[in-house]
Amino acid sequence: MKTICKFILPSIFILTLLVPGSVLAKDKSLIVGGKNYTEQLILPELAGILLEQAGFDVTLKTGVGSVIARKSLENAQFDLYYEYTGTAYTLYYKQKDTEVMTVPEKVYNYVKKADAEKGLIWLDPVKFNNTYTLMMRKAEAEQLGIKSISDLGVYVTKNPDNLIFALDSEFWERPDGFKGIMKMYNFKLPPNQVKKMSVGLTYQALKEEQVNSAMGFATDGRIAAFGFVNLEDDKSFFPVYNPVPVVRKEILDTYPEIETILQPLADNLTTEEMQQLNKAVDVDHKPVHDVAMDWLKSKNLIK
Repeated sequence: MKTICKFILPSIFILTLLVPGSVLAKDKSLIVGGKNYTEQLILPELAGILLEQAGFDVTLKTGVGSVIARKSLENAQFDLYYEYTGTAYTLYYKQKDTEVMTVPEKVYNYVKKADAEKGLIWLDPVKFNNTYTLMMRKAEAEQLGIKSISDLGVYVTKNPDNLIFALDSEFWERPDGFKGIMKMYNFKLPPNQVKKMSVGLTYQALKEEQVNSAMGFATDGRIAAFGFVNLEDDKSFFPVYNPVPVVRKEILDTYPEIETILQPLADNLTTEEMQQLNKAVDVDHKPVHDVAMDWLKSKNLIK
């Protein structure tokens, strides 16, 4: 028996050198993607920490626009990332039925079914709605009597050269962006009244009074911190934007436990808590990793 073992052990050692590791044991490595603003840095960080705790080797690749993030998933450069239901519905599928896109369950079911045919699986949605918003400084909005986007449209029509808007290039062009707003709310903004910049800078530009109105996201912690007000979307233009982990089917088939691992984020992350996480990074200047770790510990989701 001892003689046999002498031959078997070297043979196993040689086999491990010749055969790829994925054959002998699953290579539990994942690439988690993210877009180019704070919330899309925090969500991958939260997911990455939970996945690493479950034994995965996670690489985060963040900092890209929506279209590139989507292409990266389709081309297997990302294994999963958090996409918003409204973004998929309006931007990727070019849909604009308000009876669908303003109802969380309807828009989720639409994109989930459509993407399943492409091998992209939508897991359970996170509860908060990070819809787009148009912001103004509260004091100026009150001074001008602007409470809603309809009020804004009326004011711009009467005073086309008075207000300057801060937008990013994607929001200017996308169907659920500013051009669509102007069409629904029946006003036109002269091109020289628009300042295009990255979405993270729109808040600072509004705070420093470089502009009078800016695009933003409803869950952003700077809205309250900087004394802004969200203008009421009184014609329900903006779709619902629930973030959802979207995973390539072949990855989920290999690692079905991913769904259970990420479920606590869907169950626990509220709009108010997401605002606080965003604020911690953008206003308090805390590192994204630290903010994510602190929240997970506060919910007893990590050991």
